Formats: sequence, C-alpha cells, structure tokens
Amino acid sequence: MVGTKTAHSPIGKRPRVVIIGAGVIGLGMAWRLAARAEVLLFDRGEAGAGASHAAAGMLAACAEAEPGEEDLVALGRDSQAGWPAFADELLQATGIDVELRREGTLVLALTSDDQATLAHHLEFQRKLGLPLEWLSAAQTRVKEPHLAGKLAGAVFSPQDHQVDNRKLSAALRVAAETAGAKIHEHKTVKEISVQGVRATGVVLDDGTSVPADRVVLAAGAWSRGIAGLPPDRRPPVRPVKGQMFALRMDANAPLLNHVLWAPGAYLVPRRDGRLIVGATVEEKGFDETITAGGMLTLLEAAWRAIPAVEELPIEEIWVGHRPGSRDDAPILGRAPVENLFYATGHHRNGILLAPVTADAMAKLILDDVVEPAIKPFGLERFLPARAAE
Repeated sequence: MVGTKTAHSPIGKRPRVVIIGAGVIGLGMAWRLAARAEVLLFDRGEAGAGASHAAAGMLAACAEAEPGEEDLVALGRDSQAGWPAFADELLQATGIDVELRREGTLVLALTSDDQATLAHHLEFQRKLGLPLEWLSAAQTRVKEPHLAGKLAGAVFSPQDHQVDNRKLSAALRVAAETAGAKIHEHKTVKEISVQGVRATGVVLDDGTSVPADRVVLAAGAWSRGIAGLPPDRRPPVRPVKGQMFALRMDANAPLLNHVLWAPGAYLVPRRDGRLIVGATVEEKGFDETITAGGMLTLLEAAWRAIPAVEELPIEEIWVGHRPGSRDDAPILGRAPVENLFYATGHHRNGILLAPVTADAMAKLILDDVVEPAIKPFGLERFLPARAAE
C-alpha cells in the first residue's frame, strides 16, 4: 500500500522536520511538532500570506456537507469540536484572541426555489445527524432584522462558527516561534531531495540544500509545482481562484451578526465592523486579476440578501487561491517516499481543519500513528490500484 514507514531518529536525538509552506496548516503543525523536534518552515512569501490570509474563517462543517463527502464531514466535525480548546490554547500561548464567534450560520432561502433546494439538502444532512434546523421567514428575521424584505426562510446551523483567519495566522506564527520553530520567509523550495526511496531534505531556489529527517509538503496551491518527485507522486492540487472584498459596518450597530450563506455569496461579520463578502470560484490558475464581473456578482448577491449593504464603504478587495485537490478534500498522510508527508489540498476548509491537521499530522510524523480521522485522505485514493499496493 502507498506510504512508507518513517525511519525514527536515534534515541535522544531530536529529528529535524522541514515544512514546505507557512500557512495555517504548516504553522499549526510546526507548533505541535516543535516541542519534540527541530522544525524549519520555508515559504515562498510571507508566513500566513497566501490562502490563509485570503480566507473568510468559516468553520462550516455542517452547512456545507454534501453527498459523497461523508468522510470529509466527519473530519470537519472532529476539527470543529476541537476548535474551542485550540483557540483557548492559542490565547494562553500568545495572548492573541483569534475571535472564535459562536452565533452560528444561516443558509438563506430568498425564494421558494431556494427553499426547495435547501430542503432537499437538509434531508441528507439530517441523515448524517448534523444539528441543523429550518427557520421560517419570521424566525429568520428575528435573528437578522436587516435581511431582505421578501425571503422564504433559512437553515440555521448553530455549531458552524467563525474565527478571524488573519489573527489565527498571526497567533500560530507566534506560537510556533515561541515553541522553537524557525520560519524562513521569501525562501522558495525548488525541490524535495530524494535518495533512493527516502526524502533527505529540500533544495531552495538559490541552490541551498537543507537536510532533514522528515519533510512535510504543505505548500497549498503551490504543492504540485515543487520538483523532486515523479509526476504521480506529486499531490494533485491546483489553485482555485477566489475574488473577495470587505465592507465597513458600524461595529456598534452591525447589519449582520451571523455568518450568512446567501444565494451567490457568503457574508461574514467581524467584531471590528468588517463584513467579508466572498467568493468567486474560478479555474484560472494563479491569475490575480480583480474583475468587474466578479465584483458585480458578489455585490449583487450581497445586496439581494441585505439591501442596506449598498450604503457601506468598500474597505478592501483581494484575490486568493484555494488549494483544490481532484475531489476537493485534503491530502493527508505519508507519501510513497520514506520520511515524506503530505498536508495539502484543503480547498475551502483550511481554517476549519487546522486543529485536526496539526494534531493528527504531528502524531503521524513523530510517532508513526495514523489517526482514523485522516486515514481516508491519503494520496493512494488518486493512484492506480497497482501503484497503491
């Protein structure tokens, strides 16, 4: 089967772990690993400046559950359950509040057609035992009085919360560095060094070789472009472009308090008054163009849900690149190369899955323990049967 047992370091020697990528996934693993290992992170840009910076911070394990994603839903629920303790631990370790908000999420139906679609979806979600409930138009408006004048109702997901993803990146960086991890920014990893069937380190763009006992590929949308592995051993991860913007509300009288999934857009209110609106889903590689069409689509969807947003100033516009795998689920586990591990392809769930990824991958990397939650997400699901043996 795919995946090679990790050769453990001699007793008393702290293994050196090189992590490629310093987003929330790489930083979270570094934090968990640094107590028992020498940890070096390398990132092509600034730590936390990629998809982690562009995200909206939704922890939507329930509302986004779809048929065929049962394993992913279970993984998300595991991570969701761990988020309160994870946020508290970060606060204690760094003094940074990542602003875990627990108002829950509303999935809005503006029309009867929207309602029929949600009802069908809700039937499946309830079969999975997810805590979701249908609210009438009047019940929905009690929760959010500024919604559109005509609406059919909403699905309420009381356990789908949010965090401030940018504060999360900052907190994880401080936590990782305080624990002893070394972060090297603007240091692009050109290739993974492989001798025989074993990963032995990485080579940077400037030719510098960095030896390692373990290598973790956590470079998000850039993971597939790192050389050193045969094509079928490179994780099948691609960039999925998303355009987003932020509006400025009155923090003392916000137009919205819950995370809101409206037809065509999601809206995420922050405690400081920012209202995040996203996101387009575009297969355009690493294109960073902000387009009139993308903004129009999001603005119109936001306005249909909450007409009063038309009076709000636009504070920021940006583009991010989600790391999407072929089945939009993460790739977690050992590589078919000894001492190499994958932690990439989290698509739209990187923030949600940060706690479970950090904990499960640390156990795998240092203790050779495969947590049941991540077992379905190995690279072998993309390999021909013979190659996976």
